[in-house]
This record gives sequence, structure tokens and C-alpha cells, in this order.
Amino acid sequence: MKNRKIIIVVALIVIIGLVAVILPKTNSKSDATPSNNKEVKIGILQFVTHPALDAITKGAKDELKKEGFANAKINFYNGEADQSKLQTMSSQLVSENNDVLIGIATPAAQALANATSTVPIVMGAVTDPVGANLVKNVNKPEGNITGVSDRFPVEKELKLMKEIMPNLKTVGVLYTSSESNSKSQVESFSKAAKAEGLTGKTYAIASSNDISTTVSVAAKEVQAFYIGNDNTIASAFNNVLQITNAAKIPVFPSVDTMVEQGGLAAVSINQRELGIETGKIAAQILKGKKVSEIPVDFYDHTTPIVNTEAAKVLGITIPKTVLDNSTNDK
Repeated sequence: MKNRKIIIVVALIVIIGLVAVILPKTNSKSDATPSNNKEVKIGILQFVTHPALDAITKGAKDELKKEGFANAKINFYNGEADQSKLQTMSSQLVSENNDVLIGIATPAAQALANATSTVPIVMGAVTDPVGANLVKNVNKPEGNITGVSDRFPVEKELKLMKEIMPNLKTVGVLYTSSESNSKSQVESFSKAAKAEGLTGKTYAIASSNDISTTVSVAAKEVQAFYIGNDNTIASAFNNVLQITNAAKIPVFPSVDTMVEQGGLAAVSINQRELGIETGKIAAQILKGKKVSEIPVDFYDHTTPIVNTEAAKVLGITIPKTVLDNSTNDK
């Protein structure tokens, strides 16, 4: 009898020991990290520093942590709008053997695409993925690239502009000639403006050095400005506002952060939320999903946002109907 009790006690000890060993392994299998327990590495390349892209990067990082990659090594580089830096940094990210690469804005995603055709790349805030030659089939990407597009709903923006400025007839469109995403937006805006009975006058810049001269000339010819998802202009947006505010010409940007900086209003895409969607796609890939199984996400959740302080500076009264249906930044 005593021996039987000893055997039972020993058996219980063995079972408890096995549970203690097996349970952590079971939990580790449900964790987001690869089963071979190797260090997960994520490369992020951001085109330039400005609030919109910073918010996208933060959203992506936050979501990756939420998805179980809090301990992943993140290799982050910022090209500061320098094409040669973008190319060098892309090569560096590839050589670091990152498991997935994230390109924040079109030029960054293009630089990564030029550096590798095998490492999975997630686009963050690429307005025209097909026009940028990043993907051919947005529903079933055939290469190593998928991600999130911030293609802007210009029709909604135009209606907001007309509601705030009922007598609006001529809109100046600022864009950077070297950014493929900007050029495609100009075409979309011009077509939509014509349908709304407006005249869209386009003003191209080659670099941020052209902004002061170009905006000063354009301010004499238009009643308002529209700025799409243009990274070069966004990075020098304060320079634009100095001229337009002095001329009492309102600026309607396409992102919430530029309204916060002093733009008048926008039907805007929340940049941090766009970054969260980018992080979700990167997490899917890290968990084993193939790029071809993840369609490009055309993120189109918009919320009108108005800067009432900017309206005061410009001497513009925002209609109550607009205020009631929008987020007021100031």
C-alpha cells in the first residue's frame, strides 16, 4: 500500500513537471513570432520627416506591438527626401536580413522595391500603387509588394471646399513634378474639379526650393489652394502657409496633420489609423501569410476636419452645417 502511494506521488510529480515544460512551449506556438524562435527583424524606411508620415510610422509600430511583435528588432531609417539616401538605406535594410520591409510614402516604397524582389515589402501611404510601378494587380499582388494606399477622395474634398466657399471658381493645385503619386492626383483633381464647375490651375515644383516663388505667383491667380498627398510640399508646408495666409488664400490639404498645422479644412484620412492598417498587413506576413494573399488596402475612412483658428486668420466664416459634421482642430 505504501509503495502504491509512493508510485502515485512520483507519477503526480512527473505529470506536473511535464505540464511545466509543455505549457510554455504551447504558448510559444500561439505567439506571433516564428516557431524557430529566431529574432524577428522589421525594416522601416520613411521618406521624410513631417507629422503625417511620422504618424503613419507610429501607427505601424504600435500595431506591430499589439500583434505580438513587441520584442521584434525594428531597424528604422529616414531618407529626409534625399533619393541617394533612400537607395543606400534600402540596400542597408536588405543586407540586415529583415523579415519584412515597410516603405512609408511612395519614394520610400519604390526605393525598397529597387533593392529587393524577394523580401516582402509593405507599402504605407502610396496613393497610386499601379502608377508607381509597385504592383500590377492590386487584388492579388504577384510580386513581393502589397500594403495600404491613401488614395484621396477628391470629390468629397471639392464638395467641402464649395460648401465653405460658395463663390469658389478657381483652385490652384500645388504638386511636385518628380512624385508619381502627386501627378496622378493632379489628374484626378482636375477631372473632378471640372465636373463640379471649377477651374483647376496646376503649379508644379521641382523641389522645396521652388515653393516660395511658385506659391507667390499662384496666389495672385487663384481663390484657394489644394494640396494632395505630396511629400515634398508637406515637408515644407509652413513655407506655403506663410505666403497663403499673407495673401488671405485658404489651403485645403488632404491630411489631418496639415490642417492641424494651419490648413483650413480637409476631408481627411487619419494618418495614424492608416499606419495601423499598414502594421496589420506586416503582421500578417510575419505570421506566415503570403503577399499574394493580401490585396492592397485602399484605405478610405474619412472625417472632415476644420481649423477654426485658420478661418479667423483668413477672415472666413465656416458654415454651421460644416462645423456640425466635422472635427474642429482649434
